[in-house]
Order: sequence, then C-alpha cells, then structure tokens
Amino acid sequence: MTFTPAEPPAVADTSAERAGDVAAITRVVKDVETAYNTNDPDLMTAHFARDASAVNAVGVRLTGRDELLEANRRGLAGFLKDEYVRYDVSDVVFLRPDVALAYKEARATTADGELIDRDPAMVALYVLVREHGRWWVAARQNTLVPS
Repeated sequence: MTFTPAEPPAVADTSAERAGDVAAITRVVKDVETAYNTNDPDLMTAHFARDASAVNAVGVRLTGRDELLEANRRGLAGFLKDEYVRYDVSDVVFLRPDVALAYKEARATTADGELIDRDPAMVALYVLVREHGRWWVAARQNTLVPS
C-alpha cells in the first residue's frame, strides 16, 4: 500500500454569516471576565460543558465541570481575589456550524477597569460547541505571554 499525501484541507466553515454566533460566543467570554472581576465561581463555570477540559495558565489540566468549579472557587477566594482583567475576543473561527474556536486576549486592569497591561499577559483558545440552542465551552487552554 502506497501513501499518497492529500492536499491539506481548509477547515474553516465560511459558508454562512455568523454575526449572531460570534456575539453569543463573545458574551460567554465576557461572562467569564465578569466572574473573574466579581469573584463569582458559579458564573465562571456556567458556560462549561459537563465534561469540559481546561488547562490553566500554569499548565494544570482540569477535567469536568465539578473539578473546574472547585478550582475556580479556590482561585477566586485566594490568589485571584483582588485581581482584575479585561478579556477581548480577538478571533472566532467556525470549524462546523456547531463547532467554533475563539481566541481571547487577557490584560490586567485596576479595580476600576483601567488597563495595566498594554499587551496581552495571557492568551486563551476556547473550543466551543453549540448544543440545545446555545454555545458551551468544551475545552480551554490558557497560555501566559512572556513579558
């Protein structure tokens, strides 16, 4: 059997206008920002699928909504308690009508929302799926940006 390499596919689904979906995905990320800034672990976890997977900024993998919620409770009551951020969705790519990648840039702010960081201190990749008429986070990977 001979392997014949195929031309790499383009996987982005550009077949339809998706402004409503982009707005819904942006709201998911903004809810996570609000949760961070108000120390609300329930809101921070609200958009994650039951079997979601996340890798935090220090490389620890968390699996399942319960584990994510517990980590969010510990972090927001502890080392993140007096930290504030602004999250900006820099891009959304649809792989299928019900699967999207969202790229987030995170910058530290003051409690009043004034930017501390000019450049992103962290970037994140979200994998989202649309189920039951709404978008859910299936996976998230946070990566610190070296300063």
